[in-house]
Amino acid sequence: MAEKILIRATNWVGDAVMSLPAIREIRRVFPRAHVAVLAKPWVADLYARERVIDRVIPDAAPPGWRGWTAKWKTAAALRAERFERAILLQNAFEAALMVWLARIPVRVGYDRDGRGWLLTHPVRVPREGEIPRHQRYYYLELLRRAGLSNGTPKADAIRLDGIAEAARAGEHHFAAAGLSRPVVGVSPGAAYGNAKRWLPEHFAEAAASLAGARGAAVALFGSAAERPLCESIGSAIRTRGAAAAVFAGSTSLSQFIEMAAACEVFLTNDSGAMHIASALGIPTVTVFGATDELATGPTGPRTRVIREPVACSPCLLRECPIPGHPCMAKVRPGRVVEAALDLLK
Repeated sequence: MAEKILIRATNWVGDAVMSLPAIREIRRVFPRAHVAVLAKPWVADLYARERVIDRVIPDAAPPGWRGWTAKWKTAAALRAERFERAILLQNAFEAALMVWLARIPVRVGYDRDGRGWLLTHPVRVPREGEIPRHQRYYYLELLRRAGLSNGTPKADAIRLDGIAEAARAGEHHFAAAGLSRPVVGVSPGAAYGNAKRWLPEHFAEAAASLAGARGAAVALFGSAAERPLCESIGSAIRTRGAAAAVFAGSTSLSQFIEMAAACEVFLTNDSGAMHIASALGIPTVTVFGATDELATGPTGPRTRVIREPVACSPCLLRECPIPGHPCMAKVRPGRVVEAALDLLK
């Protein structure tokens, strides 16, 4: 009988994309295993598209102690499934407690958040400089240090599975919305905080200019909370003579992946949308300021990172304490347009 492996997924879209090389390495090491991923509902659609994963188990329990009734039920359901091995890509204490309660005999994860005693194989967290800086290597290193992988595989460009099928579905979504192709995708939000967001007026100018150069329409994406931001940028784009449609808050993650796959080029901040667009192989231009592109940037040759050197960047803060938000304000729309056109050559 095939070994049953449970992977506890990361909780955020960008981290989910960056963890895919590690999940594929697990499949390589255990080619005949039944691999299930326990994932939060808002990232489940991403994992469900991956061929190396046999099943996605939704973890809908609320965060923190108030959700422990639901967590207990989830642990009981996992216990009934008799998983033989759990690999925790998520760092939280409760992830280790969940698989401990599920009585999974082999439990692998980084020894952090006070959870080492819950793991059969607690792994020391890499110190700075011990592994390549990009986050994808953090997940791969867990497998190496746990003895599950002989080395750290190269992971130069992360790619999602089923890109061609996603693009065809995305074309239908755009057609149903009355948006003619080609389409410039724009994601002006960022979940971590406003410090990561390029100025809305710059997004509008760059998107309208690029749409004009390519004979394209613009599609704006984001969460429901980001819809007013997208509506404002969409209105500014239309004022500049380009067609723009706002999809913020009206797509599932699966639908966003499909529509992003059908875009000709994508403009974004450091965000989950950036990771998805770049992992779809779409030419992706990202404005960086508060965060470090060497640690969390897009991967592959069809990406460009635009930033202006300022003394305080990268600060890794959620909100910029400096009037004028200099790391973002200094990035001019023309630079972003030039980078996008260069990628499209």
